[in-house]
Amino acid sequence: MNTTLIVFVVLYLLGTLGIGLWAGTRIKNTSDFAIAGRSLPLVMVVTTTFATWFGAETVMGIPARFVQGGLGAVVEDPFGAGICLVLVGAFFATKLYRQNLLTIGDFYRERYGKGVEIFCSAAIILSYLGWVAAQITALGLVFSVLTNGAMSETAGMVVGTMAVLVYVVVGGFLAVAWTDFIQMIVLVIGLTVIAIFSADLAGGADKVMALTQQNELWKFLPEPTFTDMAMFIGAAVTMMLGSIPQQDVFQRVMSAKDERTARNGAMIGGFSYILFAFVPMFIVAAAVVVMGQEALDIAKDDYQRLLPTFVLSKMPLLMQILFFGALLSAIKSTSSATLLAPSTSFVENILKNMRGHMKDREQLLAMRWTIVVFAVLVLAYAIAMKGTPIYDLVSSAYQVTLVGAFVPLVMGLYWQRSTTQGAIFSLAAGIGVWLLYFPQVSDLGQAFPGQLAGLVAAFVGMVLGSLAPQWLRSRHVHRQHVEGLPDEAS
Repeated sequence: MNTTLIVFVVLYLLGTLGIGLWAGTRIKNTSDFAIAGRSLPLVMVVTTTFATWFGAETVMGIPARFVQGGLGAVVEDPFGAGICLVLVGAFFATKLYRQNLLTIGDFYRERYGKGVEIFCSAAIILSYLGWVAAQITALGLVFSVLTNGAMSETAGMVVGTMAVLVYVVVGGFLAVAWTDFIQMIVLVIGLTVIAIFSADLAGGADKVMALTQQNELWKFLPEPTFTDMAMFIGAAVTMMLGSIPQQDVFQRVMSAKDERTARNGAMIGGFSYILFAFVPMFIVAAAVVVMGQEALDIAKDDYQRLLPTFVLSKMPLLMQILFFGALLSAIKSTSSATLLAPSTSFVENILKNMRGHMKDREQLLAMRWTIVVFAVLVLAYAIAMKGTPIYDLVSSAYQVTLVGAFVPLVMGLYWQRSTTQGAIFSLAAGIGVWLLYFPQVSDLGQAFPGQLAGLVAAFVGMVLGSLAPQWLRSRHVHRQHVEGLPDEAS
Protein backbone atom coordinates (compact mmCIF):
# COMPACT_ATOMS: atom_id res chain seq x y z
CA MET A 1 0.00 0.00 0.00
CA ASN A 2 1.47 3.36 -1.08
CA THR A 3 0.71 5.78 1.76
CA THR A 4 1.95 8.86 -0.12
CA LEU A 5 -0.35 8.16 -3.07
CA ILE A 6 -3.35 7.65 -0.77
CA VAL A 7 -2.61 10.94 1.03
CA PHE A 8 -2.63 12.82 -2.29
CA VAL A 9 -5.93 11.20 -3.26
CA VAL A 10 -7.53 12.13 0.08
CA LEU A 11 -6.33 15.74 -0.24
CA TYR A 12 -7.76 15.90 -3.74
CA LEU A 13 -11.14 14.62 -2.55
CA LEU A 14 -11.17 17.16 0.29
CA GLY A 15 -10.35 19.94 -2.20
CA THR A 16 -13.37 19.15 -4.39
CA LEU A 17 -15.51 18.95 -1.27
CA GLY A 18 -14.37 22.47 -0.33
CA ILE A 19 -15.40 23.77 -3.76
CA GLY A 20 -18.83 22.25 -3.31
CA LEU A 21 -19.28 23.88 0.07
CA TRP A 22 -18.24 27.24 -1.37
CA ALA A 23 -20.69 26.88 -4.27
CA GLY A 24 -23.43 26.06 -1.78
CA THR A 25 -23.20 29.57 -0.33
CA ARG A 26 -24.23 30.97 -3.73
CA ILE A 27 -27.36 28.82 -4.16
CA LYS A 28 -30.44 30.99 -3.69
CA ASN A 29 -33.18 29.15 -5.61
CA THR A 30 -33.96 26.09 -7.72
CA SER A 31 -32.67 27.74 -10.89
CA ASP A 32 -29.25 28.24 -9.26
CA PHE A 33 -29.29 24.67 -7.98
CA ALA A 34 -30.49 22.96 -11.18
CA ILE A 35 -28.96 25.02 -14.02
CA ALA A 36 -26.52 27.46 -12.32
CA GLY A 37 -28.83 30.40 -12.97
CA ARG A 38 -28.20 30.26 -16.77
CA SER A 39 -24.92 32.12 -16.28
CA LEU A 40 -22.02 29.90 -17.40
CA PRO A 41 -19.51 31.14 -20.01
CA LEU A 42 -18.42 29.05 -23.00
CA VAL A 43 -15.31 27.57 -21.41
CA MET A 44 -17.28 26.20 -18.46
CA VAL A 45 -20.09 24.85 -20.66
CA VAL A 46 -17.44 23.01 -22.70
CA THR A 47 -15.64 21.59 -19.67
CA THR A 48 -18.79 20.49 -17.85
CA THR A 49 -20.20 18.90 -21.04
CA PHE A 50 -16.90 17.14 -21.75
CA ALA A 51 -16.60 16.10 -18.10
CA THR A 52 -20.03 14.52 -17.97
CA TRP A 53 -19.18 12.18 -20.84
CA PHE A 54 -15.57 11.46 -19.84
CA GLY A 55 -16.27 8.95 -17.08
CA ALA A 56 -15.12 5.60 -15.78
CA GLU A 57 -15.98 3.77 -18.99
CA THR A 58 -13.84 6.19 -21.05
CA VAL A 59 -10.72 5.54 -18.98
CA MET A 60 -11.15 1.89 -18.01
CA GLY A 61 -13.81 0.41 -20.31
CA ILE A 62 -13.29 1.83 -23.81
CA PRO A 63 -9.48 1.26 -24.00
CA ALA A 64 -9.67 -2.41 -23.03
CA ARG A 65 -12.49 -3.06 -25.51
CA PHE A 66 -10.41 -1.26 -28.15
CA VAL A 67 -7.36 -3.53 -27.73
CA GLN A 68 -9.65 -6.56 -27.85
CA GLY A 69 -11.90 -5.67 -30.78
CA GLY A 70 -10.64 -2.49 -32.47
CA LEU A 71 -12.55 0.71 -33.21
CA GLY A 72 -15.65 -1.21 -34.25
CA ALA A 73 -16.05 -2.47 -30.69
CA VAL A 74 -16.32 1.08 -29.32
CA VAL A 75 -18.70 2.63 -31.87
CA GLU A 76 -21.25 3.21 -29.10
CA ASP A 77 -18.82 5.13 -26.93
CA PRO A 78 -16.91 7.37 -27.64
CA PHE A 79 -18.19 7.82 -31.21
CA GLY A 80 -21.93 7.60 -30.55
CA ALA A 81 -21.66 9.55 -27.30
CA GLY A 82 -19.54 12.33 -28.82
CA ILE A 83 -21.73 12.71 -31.92
CA CYS A 84 -24.73 12.96 -29.56
CA LEU A 85 -23.35 16.21 -28.14
CA VAL A 86 -22.65 17.53 -31.63
CA LEU A 87 -26.24 16.77 -32.65
CA VAL A 88 -27.54 18.44 -29.48
CA GLY A 89 -25.58 21.59 -30.31
CA ALA A 90 -26.56 21.61 -33.98
CA PHE A 91 -30.28 20.77 -33.76
CA PHE A 92 -31.59 20.99 -30.19
CA ALA A 93 -29.69 23.52 -28.06
CA THR A 94 -31.06 26.72 -29.56
CA LYS A 95 -34.68 25.54 -29.70
CA LEU A 96 -34.64 24.25 -26.12
CA TYR A 97 -32.74 27.24 -24.71
CA ARG A 98 -35.35 29.67 -26.06
CA GLN A 99 -38.10 27.87 -24.14
CA ASN A 100 -36.48 28.72 -20.78
CA LEU A 101 -37.31 25.40 -19.13
CA LEU A 102 -35.90 23.93 -15.91
CA THR A 103 -35.85 20.27 -17.00
CA ILE A 104 -36.23 18.27 -20.20
CA GLY A 105 -39.46 16.89 -18.72
CA ASP A 106 -40.92 20.41 -18.86
CA PHE A 107 -40.76 20.21 -22.66
CA TYR A 108 -42.94 17.09 -22.71
CA ARG A 109 -45.50 18.81 -20.46
CA GLU A 110 -45.63 21.95 -22.59
CA ARG A 111 -45.85 19.97 -25.85
CA TYR A 112 -47.92 16.91 -24.94
CA GLY A 113 -49.40 17.33 -21.44
CA LYS A 114 -48.76 15.98 -17.96
CA GLY A 115 -49.24 12.30 -18.75
CA VAL A 116 -46.44 12.20 -21.34
CA GLU A 117 -44.33 14.42 -19.07
CA ILE A 118 -44.53 11.94 -16.18
CA PHE A 119 -43.96 8.85 -18.33
CA CYS A 120 -40.97 10.28 -20.25
CA SER A 121 -39.45 11.69 -17.05
CA ALA A 122 -39.77 8.29 -15.39
CA ALA A 123 -38.02 6.65 -18.35
CA ILE A 124 -35.23 9.23 -18.21
CA ILE A 125 -34.77 8.80 -14.45
CA LEU A 126 -34.68 5.01 -14.83
CA SER A 127 -31.98 5.26 -17.48
CA TYR A 128 -29.60 6.84 -14.97
CA LEU A 129 -29.45 3.74 -12.77
CA GLY A 130 -26.91 1.97 -14.97
CA TRP A 131 -24.84 5.05 -15.70
CA VAL A 132 -24.45 6.17 -12.08
CA ALA A 133 -23.92 2.57 -10.96
CA ALA A 134 -21.01 2.32 -13.40
CA GLN A 135 -19.31 5.34 -11.82
CA ILE A 136 -19.88 4.03 -8.29
CA THR A 137 -18.53 0.63 -9.32
CA ALA A 138 -15.43 2.33 -10.70
CA LEU A 139 -14.94 4.33 -7.49
CA GLY A 140 -15.07 1.09 -5.51
CA LEU A 141 -12.51 -0.49 -7.82
CA VAL A 142 -10.17 2.51 -7.57
CA PHE A 143 -10.20 2.57 -3.77
CA SER A 144 -9.68 -1.19 -3.66
CA VAL A 145 -6.69 -0.98 -6.02
CA LEU A 146 -5.22 2.02 -4.18
CA THR A 147 -5.29 0.20 -0.84
CA ASN A 148 -4.05 -3.05 -2.40
CA GLY A 149 -7.25 -4.81 -1.37
CA ALA A 150 -7.27 -3.53 2.23
CA MET A 151 -10.51 -1.74 1.38
CA SER A 152 -13.06 -3.97 -0.36
CA GLU A 153 -14.76 -2.81 -3.52
CA THR A 154 -18.07 -2.55 -1.66
CA ALA A 155 -16.54 -0.33 1.03
CA GLY A 156 -14.90 1.71 -1.72
CA MET A 157 -18.29 2.22 -3.35
CA VAL A 158 -19.71 3.58 -0.09
CA VAL A 159 -16.75 5.93 0.49
CA GLY A 160 -16.77 7.12 -3.12
CA THR A 161 -20.51 7.78 -3.10
CA MET A 162 -20.21 9.87 0.05
CA ALA A 163 -17.30 11.84 -1.42
CA VAL A 164 -19.44 12.89 -4.38
CA LEU A 165 -22.79 13.15 -2.59
CA VAL A 166 -21.80 15.86 -0.13
CA TYR A 167 -20.75 18.53 -2.60
CA VAL A 168 -23.60 17.78 -5.01
CA VAL A 169 -26.24 18.07 -2.27
CA VAL A 170 -24.76 21.29 -0.94
CA GLY A 171 -23.72 23.06 -4.15
CA GLY A 172 -25.98 21.62 -6.87
CA PHE A 173 -25.11 22.24 -10.51
CA LEU A 174 -22.98 25.26 -9.65
CA ALA A 175 -20.70 23.00 -7.60
CA VAL A 176 -20.72 20.41 -10.39
CA ALA A 177 -19.73 23.02 -12.99
CA TRP A 178 -16.85 24.41 -10.94
CA THR A 179 -15.49 21.01 -9.92
CA ASP A 180 -15.82 19.83 -13.53
CA PHE A 181 -13.78 22.81 -14.66
CA ILE A 182 -10.93 21.99 -12.27
CA GLN A 183 -11.19 18.22 -12.68
CA MET A 184 -10.96 18.45 -16.46
CA ILE A 185 -7.75 20.44 -16.21
CA VAL A 186 -6.35 17.69 -13.96
CA LEU A 187 -7.65 14.98 -16.30
CA VAL A 188 -6.29 16.44 -19.54
CA ILE A 189 -2.86 17.23 -18.09
CA GLY A 190 -2.63 13.95 -16.19
CA LEU A 191 -3.59 11.64 -19.06
CA THR A 192 -1.45 13.55 -21.55
CA VAL A 193 1.66 13.16 -19.38
CA ILE A 194 0.81 9.48 -18.77
CA ALA A 195 0.47 8.92 -22.54
CA ILE A 196 3.89 10.46 -23.20
CA PHE A 197 5.48 8.38 -20.43
CA SER A 198 3.71 5.22 -21.70
CA ALA A 199 5.08 5.76 -25.19
CA ASP A 200 8.57 6.05 -23.70
CA LEU A 201 8.12 2.79 -21.78
CA ALA A 202 6.97 1.07 -24.97
CA GLY A 203 10.08 2.22 -26.87
CA GLY A 204 8.36 4.99 -28.79
CA ALA A 205 4.93 5.88 -30.13
CA ASP A 206 5.80 4.11 -33.39
CA LYS A 207 5.93 0.76 -31.54
CA VAL A 208 2.46 1.37 -30.15
CA MET A 209 1.07 2.34 -33.57
CA ALA A 210 2.71 -0.73 -35.12
CA LEU A 211 0.84 -2.92 -32.61
CA THR A 212 -2.49 -1.35 -33.54
CA GLN A 213 -1.77 -1.85 -37.24
CA GLN A 214 -0.62 -5.42 -36.75
CA ASN A 215 -3.77 -6.37 -34.80
CA GLU A 216 -6.06 -4.44 -37.19
CA LEU A 217 -7.35 -2.30 -34.34
CA TRP A 218 -8.27 0.56 -36.68
CA LYS A 219 -10.94 -1.55 -38.35
CA PHE A 220 -14.23 0.28 -37.83
CA LEU A 221 -16.96 -1.22 -40.00
CA PRO A 222 -18.32 -4.74 -39.38
CA GLU A 223 -18.69 -7.57 -41.87
CA PRO A 224 -21.20 -6.63 -44.63
CA THR A 225 -23.97 -8.95 -43.47
CA PHE A 226 -27.46 -7.80 -42.54
CA THR A 227 -27.23 -8.89 -38.90
CA ASP A 228 -23.74 -7.49 -38.32
CA MET A 229 -24.62 -4.15 -39.90
CA ALA A 230 -27.88 -3.95 -37.94
CA MET A 231 -26.08 -4.67 -34.66
CA PHE A 232 -23.46 -2.04 -35.52
CA ILE A 233 -26.08 0.60 -36.28
CA GLY A 234 -28.07 -0.34 -33.18
CA ALA A 235 -24.98 0.09 -31.00
CA ALA A 236 -24.13 3.43 -32.63
CA VAL A 237 -27.56 5.02 -32.22
CA THR A 238 -28.02 3.83 -28.62
CA MET A 239 -25.92 6.63 -27.13
CA MET A 240 -25.95 8.87 -30.20
CA LEU A 241 -29.73 9.37 -30.03
CA GLY A 242 -30.67 7.83 -26.68
CA SER A 243 -28.52 10.35 -24.82
CA ILE A 244 -30.20 13.38 -26.40
CA PRO A 245 -33.35 13.37 -24.20
CA GLN A 246 -31.27 13.30 -21.00
CA GLN A 247 -31.49 15.76 -18.14
CA ASP A 248 -27.71 16.06 -17.69
CA VAL A 249 -27.30 17.12 -21.34
CA PHE A 250 -30.25 19.50 -21.02
CA GLN A 251 -28.77 21.06 -17.85
CA ARG A 252 -25.57 21.90 -19.68
CA VAL A 253 -27.49 23.52 -22.51
CA MET A 254 -29.69 25.54 -20.17
CA SER A 255 -26.82 26.60 -17.88
CA ALA A 256 -25.17 28.64 -20.65
CA LYS A 257 -25.36 32.41 -20.50
CA ASP A 258 -26.95 32.63 -23.99
CA GLU A 259 -28.14 30.36 -26.79
CA ARG A 260 -24.98 30.76 -28.87
CA THR A 261 -22.91 29.57 -25.92
CA ALA A 262 -25.29 26.66 -25.43
CA ARG A 263 -24.95 25.59 -29.06
CA ASN A 264 -21.18 26.00 -29.35
CA GLY A 265 -20.47 24.53 -25.92
CA ALA A 266 -22.23 21.27 -26.74
CA MET A 267 -20.57 20.90 -30.15
CA ILE A 268 -17.06 21.71 -28.93
CA GLY A 269 -17.54 19.39 -25.95
CA GLY A 270 -18.62 16.56 -28.28
CA PHE A 271 -15.69 16.90 -30.68
CA SER A 272 -13.26 17.25 -27.76
CA TYR A 273 -14.60 14.10 -26.15
CA ILE A 274 -14.14 11.96 -29.27
CA LEU A 275 -10.60 13.24 -29.83
CA PHE A 276 -9.38 12.91 -26.24
CA ALA A 277 -10.94 9.46 -25.80
CA PHE A 278 -8.10 8.20 -28.01
CA VAL A 279 -5.58 9.10 -25.27
CA PRO A 280 -6.55 6.29 -22.84
CA MET A 281 -6.81 3.94 -25.86
CA PHE A 282 -3.18 4.78 -26.71
CA ILE A 283 -2.11 4.24 -23.10
CA VAL A 284 -3.66 0.77 -22.97
CA ALA A 285 -2.13 -0.14 -26.33
CA ALA A 286 1.24 0.90 -24.86
CA ALA A 287 0.49 -1.32 -21.85
CA VAL A 288 0.08 -4.28 -24.19
CA VAL A 289 3.46 -3.51 -25.78
CA VAL A 290 5.15 -3.26 -22.37
CA MET A 291 3.37 -6.07 -20.50
CA GLY A 292 2.73 -8.43 -23.41
CA GLN A 293 0.46 -11.40 -22.78
CA GLU A 294 -0.08 -10.37 -19.15
CA ALA A 295 -1.94 -7.26 -20.33
CA LEU A 296 -4.10 -9.27 -22.74
CA ASP A 297 -4.95 -11.75 -19.97
CA ILE A 298 -6.04 -8.92 -17.67
CA ALA A 299 -8.08 -7.38 -20.51
CA LYS A 300 -9.80 -10.72 -21.06
CA ASP A 301 -10.47 -11.62 -17.41
CA ASP A 302 -11.02 -8.23 -15.74
CA TYR A 303 -10.35 -5.45 -18.23
CA GLN A 304 -11.28 -2.68 -15.77
CA ARG A 305 -8.08 -3.38 -13.84
CA LEU A 306 -5.73 -3.23 -16.83
CA LEU A 307 -4.91 0.47 -16.81
CA PRO A 308 -4.57 0.84 -12.99
CA THR A 309 -2.38 -2.28 -12.89
CA PHE A 310 -0.15 -0.95 -15.67
CA VAL A 311 0.35 2.39 -13.90
CA LEU A 312 0.94 0.90 -10.44
CA SER A 313 3.36 -1.78 -11.62
CA LYS A 314 5.34 0.06 -14.31
CA MET A 315 5.35 3.76 -13.43
CA PRO A 316 6.93 5.92 -10.69
CA LEU A 317 5.00 7.63 -7.89
CA LEU A 318 4.56 10.95 -9.73
CA MET A 319 2.91 9.20 -12.68
CA GLN A 320 0.68 7.27 -10.29
CA ILE A 321 -0.44 10.48 -8.61
CA LEU A 322 -1.22 12.05 -11.99
CA PHE A 323 -3.08 8.98 -13.19
CA PHE A 324 -5.29 8.51 -10.16
CA GLY A 325 -5.95 12.24 -10.02
CA ALA A 326 -7.09 12.08 -13.65
CA LEU A 327 -9.09 8.90 -13.10
CA LEU A 328 -10.90 10.24 -10.04
CA SER A 329 -11.58 13.48 -11.93
CA ALA A 330 -13.24 11.52 -14.72
CA ILE A 331 -15.34 9.39 -12.39
CA LYS A 332 -16.37 12.15 -9.98
CA SER A 333 -17.32 14.59 -12.74
CA THR A 334 -19.65 12.05 -14.35
CA SER A 335 -21.10 10.68 -11.12
CA SER A 336 -21.89 14.17 -9.78
CA ALA A 337 -23.75 15.10 -12.96
CA THR A 338 -25.66 11.84 -13.07
CA LEU A 339 -26.73 12.10 -9.43
CA LEU A 340 -28.05 15.63 -9.85
CA ALA A 341 -29.89 15.22 -13.17
CA PRO A 342 -32.48 12.53 -12.30
CA SER A 343 -33.14 14.10 -8.91
CA THR A 344 -34.10 17.46 -10.40
CA SER A 345 -36.27 15.70 -12.98
CA PHE A 346 -38.09 13.73 -10.30
CA VAL A 347 -38.95 16.79 -8.21
CA GLU A 348 -39.86 19.07 -11.12
CA ASN A 349 -41.79 16.60 -13.28
CA ILE A 350 -43.17 13.93 -10.93
CA LEU A 351 -43.28 15.16 -7.32
CA LYS A 352 -44.76 18.55 -8.24
CA ASN A 353 -47.54 16.78 -10.15
CA MET A 354 -48.27 14.66 -7.08
CA ARG A 355 -48.18 17.43 -4.49
CA GLY A 356 -49.54 20.33 -6.48
CA HIS A 357 -48.08 23.78 -5.96
CA MET A 358 -44.69 23.82 -4.19
CA LYS A 359 -42.86 26.92 -3.02
CA ASP A 360 -39.35 27.41 -4.42
CA ARG A 361 -37.75 26.73 -1.03
CA GLU A 362 -39.73 23.49 -0.66
CA GLN A 363 -38.71 22.43 -4.16
CA LEU A 364 -35.03 23.13 -3.43
CA LEU A 365 -35.16 21.07 -0.24
CA ALA A 366 -36.95 18.25 -2.08
CA MET A 367 -34.22 18.20 -4.75
CA ARG A 368 -31.52 17.81 -2.10
CA TRP A 369 -33.33 15.01 -0.31
CA THR A 370 -34.05 13.28 -3.60
CA ILE A 371 -30.34 13.27 -4.45
CA VAL A 372 -29.63 11.50 -1.16
CA VAL A 373 -32.36 8.90 -1.72
CA PHE A 374 -31.32 8.33 -5.33
CA ALA A 375 -27.67 7.91 -4.28
CA VAL A 376 -28.65 5.24 -1.76
CA LEU A 377 -30.75 3.40 -4.36
CA VAL A 378 -27.99 3.51 -6.96
CA LEU A 379 -25.40 2.38 -4.42
CA ALA A 380 -27.57 -0.64 -3.61
CA TYR A 381 -28.02 -1.33 -7.33
CA ALA A 382 -24.26 -1.05 -7.97
CA ILE A 383 -23.51 -3.48 -5.15
CA ALA A 384 -26.13 -5.90 -6.46
CA MET A 385 -24.72 -5.66 -10.00
CA LYS A 386 -21.09 -5.99 -8.86
CA GLY A 387 -19.17 -7.92 -11.49
CA THR A 388 -21.05 -6.43 -14.45
CA PRO A 389 -18.57 -4.64 -16.77
CA ILE A 390 -18.62 -0.85 -16.48
CA TYR A 391 -18.97 -0.38 -20.23
CA ASP A 392 -22.03 -2.66 -20.33
CA LEU A 393 -23.69 -0.82 -17.44
CA VAL A 394 -23.35 2.48 -19.31
CA SER A 395 -24.32 1.28 -22.79
CA SER A 396 -27.49 -0.46 -21.58
CA ALA A 397 -28.66 2.65 -19.71
CA TYR A 398 -29.68 4.59 -22.83
CA GLN A 399 -31.87 2.05 -24.58
CA VAL A 400 -35.00 2.99 -22.63
CA THR A 401 -34.69 6.69 -23.54
CA LEU A 402 -33.88 5.82 -27.16
CA VAL A 403 -37.10 3.83 -27.64
CA GLY A 404 -39.21 5.97 -25.32
CA ALA A 405 -38.25 9.62 -25.00
CA PHE A 406 -36.25 10.45 -28.15
CA VAL A 407 -39.00 10.32 -30.79
CA PRO A 408 -41.50 12.54 -28.87
CA LEU A 409 -38.69 15.08 -28.36
CA VAL A 410 -37.42 15.32 -31.94
CA MET A 411 -40.88 15.14 -33.51
CA GLY A 412 -42.26 17.64 -31.01
CA LEU A 413 -39.57 20.11 -32.01
CA TYR A 414 -39.54 19.51 -35.76
CA TRP A 415 -42.99 18.18 -36.76
CA GLN A 416 -45.89 20.51 -36.09
CA ARG A 417 -48.51 17.81 -36.70
CA SER A 418 -47.29 15.62 -33.82
CA THR A 419 -49.95 15.27 -31.13
CA THR A 420 -50.36 13.98 -27.60
CA GLN A 421 -52.00 10.83 -28.95
CA GLY A 422 -49.06 10.39 -31.30
CA ALA A 423 -46.64 10.66 -28.39
CA ILE A 424 -48.62 8.05 -26.42
CA PHE A 425 -48.64 5.68 -29.42
CA SER A 426 -44.91 6.28 -29.88
CA LEU A 427 -44.11 5.44 -26.26
CA ALA A 428 -46.29 2.32 -26.30
CA ALA A 429 -44.97 1.04 -29.63
CA GLY A 430 -41.31 1.82 -28.94
CA ILE A 431 -41.12 0.32 -25.47
CA GLY A 432 -43.46 -2.55 -26.32
CA VAL A 433 -41.41 -3.70 -29.33
CA TRP A 434 -38.14 -3.22 -27.42
CA LEU A 435 -39.38 -5.48 -24.62
CA LEU A 436 -40.26 -8.18 -27.15
CA TYR A 437 -36.58 -8.43 -28.06
CA PHE A 438 -35.44 -9.17 -24.51
CA PRO A 439 -33.69 -12.58 -24.35
CA GLN A 440 -36.07 -13.62 -21.55
CA VAL A 441 -39.00 -13.08 -23.95
CA SER A 442 -37.79 -14.25 -27.36
CA ASP A 443 -34.75 -14.94 -29.58
CA LEU A 444 -35.46 -11.98 -31.88
CA GLY A 445 -32.54 -10.03 -30.43
CA GLN A 446 -30.02 -12.49 -31.87
CA ALA A 447 -30.81 -11.42 -35.43
CA PHE A 448 -31.74 -7.75 -34.97
CA PRO A 449 -31.06 -5.24 -32.13
CA GLY A 450 -34.10 -4.62 -29.97
CA GLN A 451 -33.31 -0.94 -29.43
CA LEU A 452 -33.26 -0.31 -33.19
CA ALA A 453 -36.54 -2.16 -33.67
CA GLY A 454 -38.04 -0.13 -30.82
CA LEU A 455 -36.82 3.13 -32.36
CA VAL A 456 -38.43 2.32 -35.72
CA ALA A 457 -41.66 1.33 -33.96
CA ALA A 458 -41.63 4.60 -31.99
CA PHE A 459 -41.45 6.65 -35.20
CA VAL A 460 -44.25 4.61 -36.77
CA GLY A 461 -46.35 5.01 -33.63
CA MET A 462 -45.84 8.78 -33.60
CA VAL A 463 -46.85 9.20 -37.26
CA LEU A 464 -49.86 6.88 -37.13
CA GLY A 465 -51.02 8.11 -33.74
CA SER A 466 -50.84 11.75 -34.86
CA LEU A 467 -52.25 11.44 -38.39
CA ALA A 468 -54.92 8.74 -38.02
CA PRO A 469 -57.31 10.80 -35.83
CA GLN A 470 -56.81 13.82 -38.11
CA TRP A 471 -57.55 11.70 -41.20
CA LEU A 472 -60.62 10.12 -39.58
CA ARG A 473 -61.87 13.54 -38.52
CA SER A 474 -61.45 14.94 -42.02
CA ARG A 475 -63.27 11.92 -43.51
CA HIS A 476 -66.14 12.42 -41.05
CA VAL A 477 -66.42 16.11 -41.92
CA HIS A 478 -66.38 15.27 -45.64
CA ARG A 479 -69.13 12.68 -45.24
CA GLN A 480 -71.34 15.05 -43.26
CA HIS A 481 -70.82 17.73 -45.87
CA VAL A 482 -71.76 15.37 -48.69
CA GLU A 483 -74.93 14.40 -46.81
CA GLY A 484 -76.00 18.03 -46.80
CA LEU A 485 -75.14 19.27 -43.32
CA PRO A 486 -73.47 22.67 -43.05
CA ASP A 487 -69.78 22.70 -42.04
CA GLU A 488 -70.61 24.33 -38.71
CA ALA A 489 -72.94 21.51 -37.72
CA SER A 490 -70.44 18.85 -38.79
